[in-house]
Amino acid sequence: REQEENLKHTCPFCRHPLPNSQEEADRNYMKRVEANDPFAMCHMGGKRCDEGDYDGAFEYWTKAAGLGHVAAHFELSCMYRDGKGVEKDKK
Repeated sequence: REQEENLKHTCPFCRHPLPNSQEEADRNYMKRVEANDPFAMCHMGGKRCDEGDYDGAFEYWTKAAGLGHVAAHFELSCMYRDGKGVEKDKK
């Protein structure tokens, strides 16, 4: 439909034009996190984990999992399996 009607691509969450820079994209994700968007929380958790901030990743993934995001549950289980930022689960 976007191509047929010559529409610009927009963010599905806020309907604003897509960001032009990574900083702008990060600001948009933080707005979504503040609005309790579990997908954005899971994304920010992944970003924090990639940066080595396991405590931050754990917080974001815990919030996203609490809101029912399945991938966040998986990422938390990996943290416990590997002992990254949390005590390793030996079971």
